[in-house]
Amino acid sequence: MQLNRALPSIVCMNTTDQHTQNTTDSPPAVEAQLCFALYSTGLAMNKLYRKLLRELNLTYPQYLVMLVLWQRDRQTVSEIGEQLFLDSATLTPLLKRLETAGLLTRQRARQDERQVEVALTDAGRELRRRAAALPEAVTCASQCTPQELQSLHDELLRLRNRLNSAVD
Repeated sequence: MQLNRALPSIVCMNTTDQHTQNTTDSPPAVEAQLCFALYSTGLAMNKLYRKLLRELNLTYPQYLVMLVLWQRDRQTVSEIGEQLFLDSATLTPLLKRLETAGLLTRQRARQDERQVEVALTDAGRELRRRAAALPEAVTCASQCTPQELQSLHDELLRLRNRLNSAVD
């Protein structure tokens, strides 16, 4: 595989020279890369959630869909997708599996048949009670204080928003 093509140009908004620049021709080692820290942390988080969600018979992406619906029931596929940063091609198979499991229903919206509305079933609402202990279990596993977790959460959201605006 040849990588001689030029990388897309991204305008750097950081005009202060707070970060040292890599002036060599090779990138930093993988363990020094922010992208790898985020990636490997995501893998660890998913591994933890996989263990915790096993008894609920949910995958992590399915759990995220359920969280969105537990927050506000009866939403369109596009509304759910916007909140989770997922397109309908990714979301639809997740919703089908959750529907097959009896946790939600999908039906065409009356006012606009192009839209599909998703609603919790009684079993889907009951699952919320069973899942209530998950956030505390994740907090305990992280061994962070609530303040540390809040700060990390806020920083990650700021980073996500900045990265999204750089590629939009």
